[in-house]
Amino acid sequence: MNKPEQEFLDHLLNVRHYSSKTVDSYQEDIDLFCEYIFKEGTLMEDVDVISIRNFLTEELGRGVSKRSCKRRLSSLKHFYKYMVNVGYINDNPFVFVSAPKTETKYPHVLYKEQIEDIFKRNLERTDNLKNRDQAILYLLYYSGVRAAELVGLDVQSISLKERVVRVLGKGNKERIIPFTTECQKVVKAYIDHERKDLLKKSKDLTPALFLNAKGKRLTTRGLEYILDSIEEKTGLFVGLHPHILRHSFATHLLENGADLRVIQELLGHESINATQVYTHVTEEAMKETYQNLFPRAKKK
Repeated sequence: MNKPEQEFLDHLLNVRHYSSKTVDSYQEDIDLFCEYIFKEGTLMEDVDVISIRNFLTEELGRGVSKRSCKRRLSSLKHFYKYMVNVGYINDNPFVFVSAPKTETKYPHVLYKEQIEDIFKRNLERTDNLKNRDQAILYLLYYSGVRAAELVGLDVQSISLKERVVRVLGKGNKERIIPFTTECQKVVKAYIDHERKDLLKKSKDLTPALFLNAKGKRLTTRGLEYILDSIEEKTGLFVGLHPHILRHSFATHLLENGADLRVIQELLGHESINATQVYTHVTEEAMKETYQNLFPRAKKK
């Protein structure tokens, strides 16, 4: 790793407060490009538009998706912008290169009836982890938190009296999200009973809100495993995933008339553009409902 790259990654981690996972993605993109220009015999300060386009062509040629190429181009544009700002190079050639056009992928969401069915069927379980899993389902859906945000919650992060949860999101930005009285009851039952039982299985007195079967803080991988097991135990296979519940949370709010700016704040989106995708989801759902239910809309 060269000096400018190391300084840039340190800047992202310590100044911009990006997550280590995001910084790793930046490093992967930069390393790939550095390997390419080294192979071509081009110095970092000599990179031009043709070099960049040739790199993208090679990436697409070896099967890399347009979406991934778009992300790499964004990473490299930020990297070169940093090098210009600190004086390593004079110009940023990436500002003159357009990203490959990608097909917009709209998030998959569950119908309200599917959500209610999952809650109902999960409560019919008889094992000891039923209430923990129910609390996870409720908090994911009723607050719309990300997987990493959920597993990062401590008991002190949640106020059952005020019915709000304090979430530390991307860039260490804190936001406060309300939740329903129904969610309040489910989470309280878990904290008062199952969490105490799980805590006894570990020597560590962790402040984590959600614990695994060994009494330790739940991980994102562990959360995905739990959601998979919920499908198996309930027999409802709907592709249950933290992001599906988050997408459903946002879409159902929008369908019920919530302002887009409010949804943006609740989700912790830095840009309103990221939130606007849910307007397309509701439009698609409306078209599908119209086509399926309006008598004269069906093709004969």
